[in-house]
Amino acid sequence: MKRKVLFLLLAVTSACFLFGCGNGKKAGENGEVKVYNWGDYIDEEVIHMFEQETGIKVVYDMFETNEEMYPVIEAGGTKYDAVCPSDYMIEKMIQNNLLQKINFDNVPNIKNIDKQQLKDSKAFDPDNAYSVPYTYGTLGILYNKTLVNDKVDSWNILWDKKYKDNVLMYNSVRDLFVPALILNGESLNTTDEKALQKAKQLLIEQKPLVQAYVMDQIKDKMINGEAALAMAYSGEYLAIQEDNPDIEFVVPKEGSNCFIDSWVIPANAENKENAEAWINFLCRPDIAKMNFEYITYSTPNKAAYDEIDDDYKKLEAVFPTKETLSRCEVFKYIGEDADSIYSELWKEIKAN
Repeated sequence: MKRKVLFLLLAVTSACFLFGCGNGKKAGENGEVKVYNWGDYIDEEVIHMFEQETGIKVVYDMFETNEEMYPVIEAGGTKYDAVCPSDYMIEKMIQNNLLQKINFDNVPNIKNIDKQQLKDSKAFDPDNAYSVPYTYGTLGILYNKTLVNDKVDSWNILWDKKYKDNVLMYNSVRDLFVPALILNGESLNTTDEKALQKAKQLLIEQKPLVQAYVMDQIKDKMINGEAALAMAYSGEYLAIQEDNPDIEFVVPKEGSNCFIDSWVIPANAENKENAEAWINFLCRPDIAKMNFEYITYSTPNKAAYDEIDDDYKKLEAVFPTKETLSRCEVFKYIGEDADSIYSELWKEIKAN
């Protein structure tokens, strides 16, 4: 009997999500919006709320890296309406005419985005015409205090032989090259082939110490104590630390990468106004706060930030200080030729 009641409750709940309850709207009565986002990068309840409040059905797909996302948008086989790339990839998409300008008359909640984040976004979207910031953060090192006895303040620790088979590195070419370029005193946006070859050699030397090159799997591996050290983006820290309090995060003293992930509308989008409704919804303070509490990446939404618990605001891994950000460099789009060089060097690293 209890199982039957539970089944009925689940059925009613599902019906509410699909068709709306009370004053909600039926998902799809006002069309759809095709969304392409990073894995585990939104509170799913936000999707249901958007559908209920707008009557717009969300068709939701995920990607793991910018490099995986780009050819999908370029090919145009699936016509996505709203996509969430990173800074340098947005610049590439603008230059290659893959994006269309946002009609900000339909996104009044842009007023909630911190002016500094909009200013920083001009590095890749000069007129703030194509993108709306969603999250920001830094690249650094996650480490398990019970497995690491050394002070963790430098990228060099990822080359320490005592941590053989205990190091996780990103399976993403621009991210992977960050520590090697920085340790060699190079810009993260260098296109100098000699500098890139030197960085490649450093990564080949490190390879015997690396347990795996991964992306989303870093979270589970660090929670379960399967690795001592991992390069990771700052937003991963809080979610991992909540499940494993032995985990800490640091931005190395030599510097690092800082990023802004933003919502954009592809040039071939078939539901532009629905995409703008989606972006506007995500810029609402209560929704931005929900997303922050779920994905734990820094929010550029000033109105949401003002409502966030002060304990979160004190965590530098969650909200980096100006001093930390001053040591970081934003990725720039470096051109097709340099992209090809990076890709070839990554293949050579994997082949060694």
